[in-house]
Amino acid sequence: MYEKLLNLQKNSYSPYSNYAVSAIVVMNDGKEFPGVNVENASFGATICAERSAILGAISNGYKKGDFKELHVMTSSKDVGYPCFICRQVIEEFFKNDDLIYCYSKEGKVEKHPVSDMCTYPFGEDDLK
Repeated sequence: MYEKLLNLQKNSYSPYSNYAVSAIVVMNDGKEFPGVNVENASFGATICAERSAILGAISNGYKKGDFKELHVMTSSKDVGYPCFICRQVIEEFFKNDDLIYCYSKEGKVEKHPVSDMCTYPFGEDDLK
């Protein structure tokens, strides 16, 4: 997965931060969906790699519960983690025991269950 993420970073559009991020979501059936961060001069219009990958899967007909794991790589020498907007989207579509693998560009990797990355989640039960 490391090589796929490293190659995918070339597609990042990050001229403002120079912080490329790539992500690959793996579905329960083994299909993979790539994503990269795409920045915008209007910073609010920027999309993160994690959400790009997740929304790609949704756009291709996958549903909540079809997700297995998420792999994320930053262009940093340090391991990077999904932002809290992405964690909210992860919480929506992944199960608590699904794994998130976080990589540095140098090959360091950490894995965390969704429940550890998304503590005190806001979910559909909060809307009742």
